[in-house]
Amino acid sequence: MTETLRVAVIGAGRMGADHIQRLNSRIHGAEVAAVVDVDLSRAQAAIEGIPGAVALADANEALNNGDVNAVLIATPGFLHEDILLKAIAKDIPILCEKPLTPGADSSWNIVQAEVKLGRKRIQVGFMRRFDAEYAALGGIIRSGELGELLMLHHQHRNPTTPPGFTNEMLINDSVVHEFDAIRFFTGEEITSVQVRLGKATKNAPAGQHDPQHVLIETESGVLADVEIYVNAKFGYEVATQASFEDGIVNIGGDGGPYIRTSGRWGGKITPGFEDRFGAAYDVEVQAWADAARRGEIGGPTAWDGYATAACCEAGVEAQKSGEKVGVRLNTKPDLYS
Repeated sequence: MTETLRVAVIGAGRMGADHIQRLNSRIHGAEVAAVVDVDLSRAQAAIEGIPGAVALADANEALNNGDVNAVLIATPGFLHEDILLKAIAKDIPILCEKPLTPGADSSWNIVQAEVKLGRKRIQVGFMRRFDAEYAALGGIIRSGELGELLMLHHQHRNPTTPPGFTNEMLINDSVVHEFDAIRFFTGEEITSVQVRLGKATKNAPAGQHDPQHVLIETESGVLADVEIYVNAKFGYEVATQASFEDGIVNIGGDGGPYIRTSGRWGGKITPGFEDRFGAAYDVEVQAWADAARRGEIGGPTAWDGYATAACCEAGVEAQKSGEKVGVRLNTKPDLYS
């Protein structure tokens, strides 16, 4: 094991602030050395109570800080490419929140830079792989105990969307998680995507068609579908049903105790992704820290980030055309085999 990771967290918004507290209070072998945000006051607020951490307004300052030996990127996706290329050049461990970059071409640039470096340094933040129920379903699939996996049915429901959440963001910011989950469960690449637009909710803002039905096929012919419904009002629900030759497995859905009292019954729905996947984020970041100290990565690779970016591009094209669109991928480098 190498020394403790001294992490520069770049981006102190909703996700970055959550990771800062996680690193400071729940992760072993890693600590916050610097927080970077264009709003310096937000960076300063984020390091309050963290001994030795510094607040900076520029990522270059953090990457050139001799006290920093790892980086966690939690900025908006359009800023990732430049930071990633500079961090790769420093040859330090990187945890990059999804997306790797917003587009397949820019993600491919990152893959090529890492291949040139000669070793994997980037772990991409697809946290669902670290969720206990996702891991359990993955184990059932790989064990073969229920025969071959035939189909996957996904539901991804948000209570509402923030201002500016566009139609394309249903694919790029939401279904991107299902693209990675399908690749994780099947161990295969996705070959095609189709998006169907049916009856829309009155609660969708102007310019956004919600819900949508996404149809997906993998290399071996596993069929998957996603109900993406981002203004569902009732809570945050991410669920999957897997159909096997010899059985059906469900994960996700309602949480907490199921109570019957005073003529009523029911349980609870998590209000947001932090509640539903908080434990998964903890496991994810700990896996990254442990692996980074061994000179490895502990989760999804830059290739996974590139492949999902290609799926998103196909999804947005399918969203606009209504046609089945093939996913276009470059040849997978040996580094990721």
